Amino acid sequence: MENWDKLSKMPYKDIKEMQDRKLRAFIGNQIYLYSPYYSKLLKDHKIDPLKIKGIEDLKHLPFTYKWDIAPTDDNPKKHKDFVIRPDEEVTEKYGHLAKMSMTGGKDMVEDRVYDFKPVHIHFTTGRTALPTPFVYSKRDLENLRESGTRLMNVFQFTNKDIFINCFPFAPHLAFWTSYFGAEKMNVAGFHSGGGKIVGTNNLMDAFEYMRPTVSVFIPGYCYYFLREAVKQGRDFSSIKKIFFGGERVPPGLKDKIKELLTQLGAEDVMVLATYGMTEAKVAWGECPSHDEYFGYHTYPDMEVFETIDPESGEPVGEGEEGEVVYTAIDWRGTAVLRYRTGDIAKGGLLYEPCPNCGRTVPRISSNIQRKSEMKEFSMTKVKGTLVNLNNFFPLLMSHPDVEEWQVEMRKRNNDPFDLDEIVLYVAPMGDINRDSFVADIKQKVLRDTEVSLTDVIFKSVPELIAQLGMETELKEKRIVDKRPTT
Repeated sequence: MENWDKLSKMPYKDIKEMQDRKLRAFIGNQIYLYSPYYSKLLKDHKIDPLKIKGIEDLKHLPFTYKWDIAPTDDNPKKHKDFVIRPDEEVTEKYGHLAKMSMTGGKDMVEDRVYDFKPVHIHFTTGRTALPTPFVYSKRDLENLRESGTRLMNVFQFTNKDIFINCFPFAPHLAFWTSYFGAEKMNVAGFHSGGGKIVGTNNLMDAFEYMRPTVSVFIPGYCYYFLREAVKQGRDFSSIKKIFFGGERVPPGLKDKIKELLTQLGAEDVMVLATYGMTEAKVAWGECPSHDEYFGYHTYPDMEVFETIDPESGEPVGEGEEGEVVYTAIDWRGTAVLRYRTGDIAKGGLLYEPCPNCGRTVPRISSNIQRKSEMKEFSMTKVKGTLVNLNNFFPLLMSHPDVEEWQVEMRKRNNDPFDLDEIVLYVAPMGDINRDSFVADIKQKVLRDTEVSLTDVIFKSVPELIAQLGMETELKEKRIVDKRPTT
């Protein structure tokens, strides 16, 4: 990796030359040799890896989609084909070399283990109830630590800050980016796991006891947390910055967060957003400002971004609205090329120096929205987690105690900035033990969707038939999203 201070001020011409060089090496020395999926893809499409000279040649590679990676019942280990790993022939060759030298061979084996052996896993939701693992080698974890440090550098952290991490404890990117970044920067931090782990009141106590200057949250929980703190008359006057991950953060919510923090004694607080995805294995920070939005600063020695017309797949110009497409250029473990994120950058990609901080790395517009359709996927974010809505169907349709059902997504108090709620309306099959049923169904929904049901409401079959529109609609309304838009 490049030195961040140098890279972030490098002229874009030099950045592009570096990306061209790294892309050539990555595809020729890693992807073509060691990635089962992409090695086969290149051969099937008769693409000579030596002809990929730079990022302009990415257009010759097919796109990768979420459904290419996600495990299915028929192929539950599909994700392994995206893991960069030496094949048996290469492994055997290096094994022989290792035997030839007691010292050099040992070092060579250790280097290969450092580069390729998976030691850490994150998960994203899959196409079925099966989650999709994204693996990190030791080398990748250094990239993750570096990316977390860069994100905090963009947010103007220093090792004098005191930090509380309120992201949910899970094998997900947000928590671990914050953890590893703070660790590398030697920032004093409390990685709480959020209200679900320590409890909301205990977390408030931690804020008053530790006097943090910076904290990170899922936006919806932060809004709830701060409102409860205001009700209790808490003192959060030490807070200088809050940044979010897991969900889009509209300007209106930022304003409400700032207003609540003012009531808690904090003045002139910066409320910032991150953009990240499990498939990219890192997150990027929004250039800090109180009122203007200058975009997310990327790490061009780790990745290449494109923006395309979501319908035609053709590239769009600098600053033009388009779907974000991601390509790895310096990873081991799981790595994807030309991955279509489904995220629409309303202001596109920007290559001119940032007018706020002067960094020259490419920026992604702060205004990012998800596409409404992802082919056969039905994906949405609930409680900060990307949820495949299709997962409700096999679970509830096949449950022996369920006759009819409907899932409703809404916002608490119908407030667009409040917490997401998921309610299951269910008509049970005959007489059941309702307490046992609720415990069972909540556990299975959490397992299959990675989100928790807020409530289970029992209804009669006729009531649910009417609610579903079974006799009045062209298609029954199994999943209803009643969350107000912002």
